[in-house]
Amino acid sequence: MCGRLIQITAGELLAERFELPAISTVTPRYNLAPSQPVGVIRVAAEGQREWVALRWGLVPAWSPEPRTAYSTFNARAETVADKPTYRHAFRRRRCLIPADGFYEWRTVGKRKQPYCIAPTDDEPFAFAGLWERWERDGTVVESCTIVVTTANATIAPLHDRMPVILARADEALWLDPTQTDPAILQPLLIPCAPERLRVWPVGTAVNRPGSEGPDLMAPLPS
Repeated sequence: MCGRLIQITAGELLAERFELPAISTVTPRYNLAPSQPVGVIRVAAEGQREWVALRWGLVPAWSPEPRTAYSTFNARAETVADKPTYRHAFRRRRCLIPADGFYEWRTVGKRKQPYCIAPTDDEPFAFAGLWERWERDGTVVESCTIVVTTANATIAPLHDRMPVILARADEALWLDPTQTDPAILQPLLIPCAPERLRVWPVGTAVNRPGSEGPDLMAPLPS
């Protein structure tokens, strides 16, 4: 799964990497958790890419209320095209969620040891995401989820699932709102190559959603 994110790349670098208009401000986040605002890239109505902050945890448009079920912060790749919560967003409202890393936990005896997972090339990942707009009586909630797939060889010792990290060549197709065919989109939702990831153990301060700062990523002494 993916329950904590790192987003620390500066706005000007994100704009260059993802072909975005200028981004005024990006607040570095070392421990983003579900229900918090997360930065995503989507295609606006006018056809250009835009950077927006959406609530992490997808609220379907048909939901009677805007509360987020904790289970909707991830969407399983195998069922995302058919599950009522996600199927309309899968066809029409896909997004990229840049991440400089994420955290996963491995059970060691009676405790859980957190690990940081980051790109080997130091360029932000592009997670496959979906977004949705919920609106009732003038209240609007825009939210998102991260698509997850089976773990590759690097992540498997920690967890059996991992975020879909798109190949750079596939990002434009994933964002294209005119592409609605699951037969074309579904093959993108596969584990990335293990060599794209590096993993190291970190301190347990990351266990607390309120914790922040670069020290959370610091490797434990060997």
